[in-house]
Amino acid sequence: MTLSVLDPSYCIPRGRGSEKVELNGEISMAGIQMLPYGDVDSNLRAMAGSAEGFGRHAIGGLHDDGPGSLREGCRRNEPLWIVFEVSGTINLSSYLSVSSYKTIDGRGHKVKLTGKGLRLKECEHIIVCNLEFEGGRGHDVDGIQIKPNSRHIWIDRCTLRDYDDGLIDITRQSTDITVSRCYFGQHDKTMLIGADPTHVGDRCIRVTIHHCFFDGTRQRQPRVRFGKVHLYNNYTRNWGVYAVCASVESQAADKEEQKSGIIVSEGDMLLNGAQPCLLTQNREVAMFHPSEYYPTWTMEAAAHSLREILQLCTGWQSISRPVDRMVSN
Repeated sequence: MTLSVLDPSYCIPRGRGSEKVELNGEISMAGIQMLPYGDVDSNLRAMAGSAEGFGRHAIGGLHDDGPGSLREGCRRNEPLWIVFEVSGTINLSSYLSVSSYKTIDGRGHKVKLTGKGLRLKECEHIIVCNLEFEGGRGHDVDGIQIKPNSRHIWIDRCTLRDYDDGLIDITRQSTDITVSRCYFGQHDKTMLIGADPTHVGDRCIRVTIHHCFFDGTRQRQPRVRFGKVHLYNNYTRNWGVYAVCASVESQAADKEEQKSGIIVSEGDMLLNGAQPCLLTQNREVAMFHPSEYYPTWTMEAAAHSLREILQLCTGWQSISRPVDRMVSN
């Protein structure tokens, strides 16, 4: 099931993603019955283990480097829940490697990473929440690079735009990942899932992408090789080449297919001339269904009201840091 909104014709609103939006858990909009993660801001650590989809088991755990820096926290061996005391921009001179059992939680401040991005290499149980990624420069520089052999990862409420390579790339046997409520903009090759046509080890990849807004990103929303991807309640508008592409034994429950990929599109809302371009032969052969892997997920019917709320509630949000009830008196 997908129930997404695809619209090729809208323009990118100037300054999208930088405005402050106050959320109190009670946003109401006509036609919207329920949204995911209504209780994760009630307590600092309520996010742990709360993702929908393949990343549901992720429990987590302003200088570029040095004591107290994000880099120093991410390299430590012990499980950590990393928060920020100030807003600002962190200019990364090299990839910031994240070790296992880390939560990088930007709630309560506006923190932007630029220059390079996060590298999730051979790690597990990572949560990245409420950060901005913009202006990554250099060959093979992604906003969030997940490879190789990483698993149980949740990327939530992040704004990603304008990197020289991808915004999020998931390759080299990395699996059990959820990307939710993220805003993607000002970019060409947005999200790659599966390394290349020869890397058959990527057959293990499983990714859930939901309640995301792809705004003027030209292609790869996502592009899938070999993996299984469940997409639902996403809004894609003003793409330049294609929205979603599945190829080389891949299976994506959404749009657009080429070569030997399989895509099932159910309940999608196509606007302003968008076309599914699906091949129907052998569609049912070995096609997975998300219910084989997780029992429930929060999904709305594709409608204009869903489109409006995804424009408002995706990406970095100006929300307070929840109280940590584990340590408060």
